[in-house]
Amino acid sequence: VVSDKSRDAAAVLVSKFITRPDVRQKRTADFLDWTLSTLSKSSFQTIEGTIVMDGMLQALAQFFKHGKREDCLPYASTVLECLDNCKLFESNQTILRKLGVKLVQRLGLTFLKPKVAKWRYQRGFRSLAANLQFSSGGLIPQKTENISIDTGEEEEEEYDIPGEIENVIEQLLIGLKDKDTIVRWSAAKGVGRLTGRLPKELADDVVGSVLDCFSFQETDNAWHGGCLALAELGRRGLLLPSRLSDVVPVILKGLTYDEKRGACSVGSNVRDSACYVCWAFARAYDPLELKPFVNQIASALIIAAIFDRDVNCRRAASAAFQENVGRQGTFPHGIDIVTTADYFAVGNRANCFLNISVYVAGFPEYTQSMIDHLINMKINHWDSVIREFSAEALHNLTPLAPEYITREVLPKLLPLAVGIDLHTRHGAILACAEITHALSLLAEEKKRFISFYLDEKTLEGLKQIHLELRHRQLYRGLGGELMRPAVCTLIEKLSLSKMPFRKDPIIDDWQWLINDCLQSLHLISSNSRQQIKESAVSALAALCNEYYCNGEGGANPAEQDLLVQYISGLQSHEEMIRCGFSLALGALPKFLLKGKLQEVLDALKKATLISGGVSFAESRRDGLKAVARVCLTVGV
Repeated sequence: VVSDKSRDAAAVLVSKFITRPDVRQKRTADFLDWTLSTLSKSSFQTIEGTIVMDGMLQALAQFFKHGKREDCLPYASTVLECLDNCKLFESNQTILRKLGVKLVQRLGLTFLKPKVAKWRYQRGFRSLAANLQFSSGGLIPQKTENISIDTGEEEEEEYDIPGEIENVIEQLLIGLKDKDTIVRWSAAKGVGRLTGRLPKELADDVVGSVLDCFSFQETDNAWHGGCLALAELGRRGLLLPSRLSDVVPVILKGLTYDEKRGACSVGSNVRDSACYVCWAFARAYDPLELKPFVNQIASALIIAAIFDRDVNCRRAASAAFQENVGRQGTFPHGIDIVTTADYFAVGNRANCFLNISVYVAGFPEYTQSMIDHLINMKINHWDSVIREFSAEALHNLTPLAPEYITREVLPKLLPLAVGIDLHTRHGAILACAEITHALSLLAEEKKRFISFYLDEKTLEGLKQIHLELRHRQLYRGLGGELMRPAVCTLIEKLSLSKMPFRKDPIIDDWQWLINDCLQSLHLISSNSRQQIKESAVSALAALCNEYYCNGEGGANPAEQDLLVQYISGLQSHEEMIRCGFSLALGALPKFLLKGKLQEVLDALKKATLISGGVSFAESRRDGLKAVARVCLTVGV
């Protein structure tokens, strides 16, 4: 008993030998008796049993592959019965389950006559001249539904389907839901091969059973196996155009399938296989058949190519989009998009979210669907990087549809920004910040006030975000480590947007949050500390520039107290507090430093010295950064 490649070679050799005409009659029965007996006595519970079963299954699969149907048919029922008794689907060995599926489909092909289904859908013409004339534009495309292999032949004669076929197809459908990809892939190919030999009505039942894999009660494994099976059926012309109205909505869901599981999510394999289905459909169907679904498929594919988290899914979607553009020729602005969102361009995620998305959204057919996808699927994503990229992408897309953003998107985001789900709340706050800033830049460009785009209700909703979070104490704990930088970003963007909040009580509330972030840095985990510190300092700079300057170019007395507070914080016993207040002093605008420059520089200088045997390297570093920024601010 061996477990290396010599076993695989032996399986091929013995199958070739047993199927020879001069050996078949004398040795086939003995060989199968020995194989089935060995298979029945072996157990997949032991390593030796697994090795033996692997060899037996390979030999049987090769025998039913290379042997003639009439020679193999007498033994097929016996082999299937033995295989059922082995209960391979209960095994933890992936290779045994895969070989079991492979053997089952070989048995199914043995039970069925090797006829090409007359009912299958076939794109194009049998005549080479007609195809050439069609491709050169000489003919108007005609709908080619269910072109048979030979239209002159009569319908295929009815024949009885063996009862074992039901068992075979059931096992293949179970294989589509297996936990391992190679088993699902083998089952999908088996479903495609067997369906091609079934009558039309039974084949349609198989398609219906495959579509049952696509319910949200099923696991991601079932969705993946179902997509592979649909691609195989479509590629072989076994998925008739009448079924497209059932299949396309399922595939569109598959292109965005993403289920959270623990700290991450599953579904990248489902999205990848859904792209394969779209690729297969592009090659299988006439453009007129897919015409009712063109805009939906095009939007879904380009969204996956740009906004998917995984690079392999983005590349698969880009390849499927390119195949559809080439084969179908009906995708809106297909050539222009393919040259920009090609296989290599979509490899960089930042480039996809921030640059390619803007180019594609410039075509009106895709603008709204891209914005909707970001709002519905990406700002609540489990990965914080995706949420941040999505907010920045919305900033870039806002000038392309400002009316839609203000009328539909912002009213939807504001409740989410104070909602119960942490990830959704974080993404919605960032999106509100970026969209508002984009609208202000657009208003400035058109020489209008921000109130042209944002009504009183929206402005009040933006103010309420911080107040609501503070009231519900959502700045505490691990969730607070996401909320603090998000709201600081919101403060920064609203200040840069020149919101009409001067002398509004909300300014003091925002200042409280910035100060609290700087004073609490030592209580925050090291992973989030740097981001919170940078966000708070950026928010402080924008807030001071917009709301703390009086009409005479100076600062109000109340704001002057900030300097005193920050200078005193430089002598704190906590290193992180020193870091925060040092950078805060460096971020203050020139009018706040007026008359206090020497005092600020002396305090920062003192903070850069080693005193009392305490090094505080990070605070001394930030102190030097602050000195440099202060000098730049005042023009020294």
